[in-house]
Amino acid sequence: MTTAPNEICCHHRWIALVALTGCMVIGASSAATTPTDRVRASITDILSVLKNENLDRSAKWSEVGRLIDAAFDFRSMSQSILATNWRTATEEEKRQFVEYFSQYLEATYRDKIEAYSDQRVEYLNEVVRGDRAVVDTIIRTSETQIPVSYKLRLNDDEWFAYDVVIEGVSLVNNYRSTFNAIIKSEGMDGLLTDLQGRIDRYKIKHGGLPAP
Repeated sequence: MTTAPNEICCHHRWIALVALTGCMVIGASSAATTPTDRVRASITDILSVLKNENLDRSAKWSEVGRLIDAAFDFRSMSQSILATNWRTATEEEKRQFVEYFSQYLEATYRDKIEAYSDQRVEYLNEVVRGDRAVVDTIIRTSETQIPVSYKLRLNDDEWFAYDVVIEGVSLVNNYRSTFNAIIKSEGMDGLLTDLQGRIDRYKIKHGGLPAP
């Protein structure tokens, strides 16, 4: 069995990724002039969901899942993760990978929602080059501070996340290393089977994927 990427096992990185979900759900926010404005305007929504005592765990899962769908450009992430393997994959393999990877990432986010603790986000810097942007932040908790950079792409006048760099570790690069190692030893079919297995284990643990 192949283990998940290292960042999934690290509690404080999950705090950063939960914060990302809130920060990057920019499509649902009102118009803003910069990516940082989008990030700052949107973070309140996810923090409100996580702190809302009137929502049970299932309701929070569903809402976080909706926010994740709105936050990420999964096809671009998938293309970056698979790198040269994307070019040699069939259209059906690409479709399946995007579907499975998005389900896996959503399930993992939802599974870790209870790892959330109070945090404060400081916005340090923003760099915009054409349709790409990087927003540098620091997430401060009672125990530590975590540098997080969000990479965004402008698409149809909305910014979407295509990578997150947490303490210098790229989410895309981490998954690329893990998944391409599986492809090298087991082929694309092996990777799809591996991802399906991860999703199935989540379903067994929780009785199915939370409804979107």
